[in-house]
Amino acid sequence: MEVFARRAYLQTGWSKDVRLTLHAGKIAEIATSAQAEPGDIRVDTLLPALSNLHSHSFQRAMAGMTEFRAKGRESFWTWRDLMYRFLDHLTPDQIGVIAGMAFMEMQMAGYAAVGEFHYIHHAPGGRAYNDPAELSAQIMKAAAQTGIGLTHLPVLYTYGDVGQAQLAGGQLRFGNTVDQFAELVERCKAAAKAMPSDTCVGIAPHSLRATSPADLARIGAQTPTGPIHIHIAEQLKEVESVQDVLGAPPVAWLLDNTDVDHRWCLIHATHMTQVETIGLAKTGAVAGLCPVTEANLGDGIFNGKEYLNAGGTFGIGTDSNVNIAVCEELRLFEYSQRLKHRERNILGVEDRSTGEALYVGAAKGGAQALNRNAGVIALGRLADLVAIDSNDPTLCALTDSQLLDGYLFAANDCVVTDVWSAGRHQVQGGRHVAHDDIVEQYRAVMATLTETFGSV
Repeated sequence: MEVFARRAYLQTGWSKDVRLTLHAGKIAEIATSAQAEPGDIRVDTLLPALSNLHSHSFQRAMAGMTEFRAKGRESFWTWRDLMYRFLDHLTPDQIGVIAGMAFMEMQMAGYAAVGEFHYIHHAPGGRAYNDPAELSAQIMKAAAQTGIGLTHLPVLYTYGDVGQAQLAGGQLRFGNTVDQFAELVERCKAAAKAMPSDTCVGIAPHSLRATSPADLARIGAQTPTGPIHIHIAEQLKEVESVQDVLGAPPVAWLLDNTDVDHRWCLIHATHMTQVETIGLAKTGAVAGLCPVTEANLGDGIFNGKEYLNAGGTFGIGTDSNVNIAVCEELRLFEYSQRLKHRERNILGVEDRSTGEALYVGAAKGGAQALNRNAGVIALGRLADLVAIDSNDPTLCALTDSQLLDGYLFAANDCVVTDVWSAGRHQVQGGRHVAHDDIVEQYRAVMATLTETFGSV
């Protein structure tokens, strides 16, 4: 497959009239100042596509259902109770269909790959399925249907709270011992062999709340390679509980007791001290930021300025999938810092485009977090590509050096025309190739859920 772009952001920067040859899911040839040839797929502006490093796809079906004020104080914890009630109504097939819808929307927004932080393993009440990987198989089925690149992250969730509290309520669908989890991971790896070769399986100890130090050490020893993702320091209540029980706040405890390195992705890391912020940056791990969800849940504001100044690596995710939007995630990351510090252009590098710094940083960090050979347009890398239309009225007056600023701060994801996931051309002319089938399936599922559950 050959792709001709009027303009492309290569590993070396902007180039004109770029012609790519894609082979076996990778970028096999790059020619600049080239001529388009008959049969080429022609696009306007080509960028490396981002990886969505953190998703709970089933929560997409809750979008718009929790935005009302109940009696008393609304918080992450009241939202979580509603989420537990919702997931108790989901069947395996419904989980697969909802994932398919979310994955399609991600590609249409410009993501080429997703890290699915998957913690529903059992039937309501905790009853085990005959196949422990039944629900993981649904996620893989959805990835195959949409063609999105998948890093599957089965979650170890053993306890109801820090201090090894018992699981209860909705948490019963999540629970596994370390031995059960090890079997689950092996079954996921076996299932992934039938998926495209860019599929990856990692692990995700849910949080310091849902695991124990001993269990965390065991699964770390059992997993010498591949990505490791963990929720960390999302809420102040969580920080205080971990401090009380383990003797240190979550990030400090993890850095002191675990060999955190480039394989790790710390999701949220919202509440950190200055020492923790610099310490995390120096590990080479990825801070997994989900600004839209973090704002929606009232989590707080990440120490972005301090973290990037210390050389930290970051990527973005859609987490609860309340709104799947590449531009909105990166825009809100920067805007949250502006509100916090009352300055402008905080996350950019001096005398460099802020949009470029945000986009390039998220592309590289997301690929690292998903163990994906992508994040830049370069020879031998996966062909994770997104094309945007610079003729859109929001972008048409901008120079190359301004284009990523316009994309993130002035435009929206509707300027996306094409997306390739490891060379699979899934979005063409702004439309996903499986759009009609996926939407029809999703509407049927939501009609059933409305009948059986109503709304939260």
